Amino acid sequence: MGALLVAGTTSDAGKSLVAAGICRWLRREGVQVAPFKAQNMSLNSMVTADGAEIGRAQYMQAQAAGVTPAAVMNPVLLKPGSDRRSQVVVLGRPVADVDALEYGAHKARLKKIVLECLEELRGSHDVVVCEGAGSPAEINLRANDIVNMGLARAAGLPVVVVGDIDRGGVFASLFGTVALLEPADQALVAGFVVNKFRGAVELLRPGLDQLHALTGRPTYGVLPWTPGLHLDSEDSLALDAPRAAALAPHGRDTLRVAVVRYPRISNFTDLDALVCEPGVAVRYATGPGDLTDADLVVLPGSRATVADLDWLRERGIADVIVRRARDDRPVLGICGGHQMLARSITDDVESRRGRVDGLGLLPADVVFAAAKTLARPTGHAYGHPVEGYEIHHGTVHVDGGDPFLDGCRAGAVWGTTWHGALENDAFRRAFLTDVAHVAGRDFTPAPDVSFAALRERSLDTLGDLVEQHLDTAALRRLIDGGAPSGLPVVPPGGPPR
Repeated sequence: MGALLVAGTTSDAGKSLVAAGICRWLRREGVQVAPFKAQNMSLNSMVTADGAEIGRAQYMQAQAAGVTPAAVMNPVLLKPGSDRRSQVVVLGRPVADVDALEYGAHKARLKKIVLECLEELRGSHDVVVCEGAGSPAEINLRANDIVNMGLARAAGLPVVVVGDIDRGGVFASLFGTVALLEPADQALVAGFVVNKFRGAVELLRPGLDQLHALTGRPTYGVLPWTPGLHLDSEDSLALDAPRAAALAPHGRDTLRVAVVRYPRISNFTDLDALVCEPGVAVRYATGPGDLTDADLVVLPGSRATVADLDWLRERGIADVIVRRARDDRPVLGICGGHQMLARSITDDVESRRGRVDGLGLLPADVVFAAAKTLARPTGHAYGHPVEGYEIHHGTVHVDGGDPFLDGCRAGAVWGTTWHGALENDAFRRAFLTDVAHVAGRDFTPAPDVSFAALRERSLDTLGDLVEQHLDTAALRRLIDGGAPSGLPVVPPGGPPR
């Protein structure tokens, strides 16, 4: 069946959202469509209904396509634990922890799995929309590539390259991406999409025409800058992007939330639901001064709990958090952040540091297990049903405090291993009301915010952008017929392999 690979000139060029938009557009057209990313490097992940771990972006794309998220949509997930080592998750389960050089030895086996998964999706859906990773012009990685041109070549996929004009240099990036590819790879690159454009498209036309003349490839459309589409970002680069100001409060006061951005922050999508709340101002903090006026400090998930706890102490942030707790000022820890709040952490798995002291703010101790917990728990808090998901090696053993989502609360400190809890509307409102009361803020949550509805609206916006600004007829021809024959080779044509 038909398929298309959405590549990009860089990380965070917009591949994930463009792929999601194409999925939503095709779904509206009555097409059975599925997303696919052969290999994803991300610390934002999700647990499927059957207990598999996949990239959060592919989970979101499956929602855009109206299909059930599954491990086959993201067969290989890399979760960095340091600059050199990553956990390798295959078909939803961790199989190894390797450094960058060791990973190459796994590529032949993984390529077979990747192609089998893509073939399975193509056999059960009309169209598969594939997403690349980073840039296809990372020629140092081309020999063993299984996610960009290596996948396109093996599966005969036409490729569209997305460039982020907001960064500048988009024409050079698009041209250079093609020119660095070897001729056989270039033959599959059918054209371009310009993303995040601000202004009159007419001003771009001369450049688009020259790009076409230089490469022999058209630009399929220009997507306008559209704020508020921070849907399930893959890495922390997205946290550097401009964000819309907080919505006006429903009550009198704004609630200020500071999220600690440690080096291996993971699943920061947990905070997306807070960003959607009127009167909640969310910012990311990297120093102690960023926490001083916060009504709530959040310690989010971490892929390297002990190392990020060291970072908190080195930065002086740990001291501020401890003082906040002693002054009954609210602190919330989620997963890795929850573990940091415990009395002790015994880790012979992730950091292999053995026993280390936690911040001692919750009556709990943590022991890391070799087996990873992947679960979709349900429960109640503040009198409301809550659904979440768990992804962790560290098991928290609580022996005091008040129960809170399989974790506990002690004074103004809350801890839970559940990701996604704040996406539950009634619970989120009740929790924020309690935080505001403890913090002494005259804050009232809006009574009608539905996070699920807002997500659907954002996915619909992505579909609208594709329908209104891309040449959808040309995209359908690519999907159905593959890359056009006779595309010219752009010098120098890349190094031969």
